[in-house]
Amino acid sequence: MTISDHRLHSISSHSKYIFPCDQAEKKEKLKLYSYWKSSCSHRVRIALTLKGIEYEYVPVNPLKRDEFLKINPMGAVPALVDGDVVVSDSLAIIMYLDEKYPEPPLLPRDLHKRAVNYQAASIVFSGIQPYQNTPVARYIEEKTNAEEKTAWVSNAITKGFTALEKLLVSCTGKYATGDEVYLADLFLAPQIHAAINRFQINMEPYPTLAKCYESYNDLPAFQNAVPEKQPDAPASTS
Repeated sequence: MTISDHRLHSISSHSKYIFPCDQAEKKEKLKLYSYWKSSCSHRVRIALTLKGIEYEYVPVNPLKRDEFLKINPMGAVPALVDGDVVVSDSLAIIMYLDEKYPEPPLLPRDLHKRAVNYQAASIVFSGIQPYQNTPVARYIEEKTNAEEKTAWVSNAITKGFTALEKLLVSCTGKYATGDEVYLADLFLAPQIHAAINRFQINMEPYPTLAKCYESYNDLPAFQNAVPEKQPDAPASTS
């Protein structure tokens, strides 16, 4: 096991401007408003676990979210409550956590690798995930049919994965941009998981992404964050 692997394994096993906190602050339990199947929530769960941050999981029923609207008027998960601070949107939450809890860092020092991480995350959160979002997919099905909905989602994933494959093919080590887990990995893992398990996407055309996904499955922080292991997941999925 390399030093890098040891660092990840030991961290993963623990299940306005922002400044690094002291240990007393870190012991205060955060609240994560989450939905088990949400890939956006999935990203944040990985970040929290990687950084060894204890948090309270607050499940949000997407069909009964009146109370949650007081937390996030947009009604979308995830949302993080840290004392008087409320942060919504997965990217905003992850960046908040990375600045407040800087170890291990979720962005590399190398400027090029940092840019690649931002690009990969952007492809997922703006080019793929919105098109597979349940309300959007449901709307497409209502306006057309189930076949058209499936084609719509598959097209978005295929287009995004093709772009990611080209972006990352020369950058990867064990993970998306080397042998450390960074921001790109937090976005890739949930997206690939959803593509395989919810939309039956064949990963054979995307060997770089498939290799990364295999590596993620060896990390406890990633294993423990999967939708099927969340407290609000239906028993039939576990």
